[in-house]
Amino acid sequence: MEARAIQRTVRQSARKMRLVIDQIRGQAVPQAYAILRFSKKLAAKQIHKVLKSAVANAEQRALRENTALDVDQLRVKYAVVNEGPTLKRFTPAAMGRATPIKKRTSHVEIHVEGDAESRAPKPTPAKAGAKAEVVAKGKRPKAAKKKKAAAGKTKKKAGK
Repeated sequence: MEARAIQRTVRQSARKMRLVIDQIRGQAVPQAYAILRFSKKLAAKQIHKVLKSAVANAEQRALRENTALDVDQLRVKYAVVNEGPTLKRFTPAAMGRATPIKKRTSHVEIHVEGDAESRAPKPTPAKAGAKAEVVAKGKRPKAAKKKKAAAGKTKKKAGK
């Protein structure tokens, strides 16, 4: 079960909000709630609202699809803060000038996912798996050996 929530034009800079969102990315939802609750950052309050909304969206989706959902098993799969529109204001300065003030905004997006889904192993193609085994054993493909040997010979000639 996956659900998302987006809050647009939050009146705080994206740079400040990213400090908090980086702490909850990949965490279980109860753990993320605890981190946000005890954070001293003002951004934590806004991010908490978005996370709460994403969890509620997951519950609603589970009800619609008539499936069981344990909120404690949800994880924060994707959490991003992007820049929103900047409000440009001006304040008076010396000698009749005006200095600009940029009031930055940001967009917060959080996706939550059921724990069982996120831990399921993903199938790998047969060729990629076989190639990975050869590399893991320390054997190189023959073409790579030839290239390395040729590169070593040219270096010796240049050194003389």
